[in-house]
Amino acid sequence: MLDKISLILVVIGALNWGSIGLFQFDVVAWIFGGQGAVISRIIYTLVALAGVWCLSLLFRENALLAESGDDVSH
Repeated sequence: MLDKISLILVVIGALNWGSIGLFQFDVVAWIFGGQGAVISRIIYTLVALAGVWCLSLLFRENALLAESGDDVSH
């Protein structure tokens, strides 16, 4: 469940960064009252933590594939 929540937050962050890069428009800041607003800073922090958590997916993927392959062969 934590993996899915993290992925959702990372996608939200990616879309926000895309809007900043393409349109110079920060959606999170616009919705929550600026980059310095407490709720905006909380969201930025949650997205960053989710990104760090998703790094673990890079290392777990091979272990999960090997594990599921073992289950199928039994």
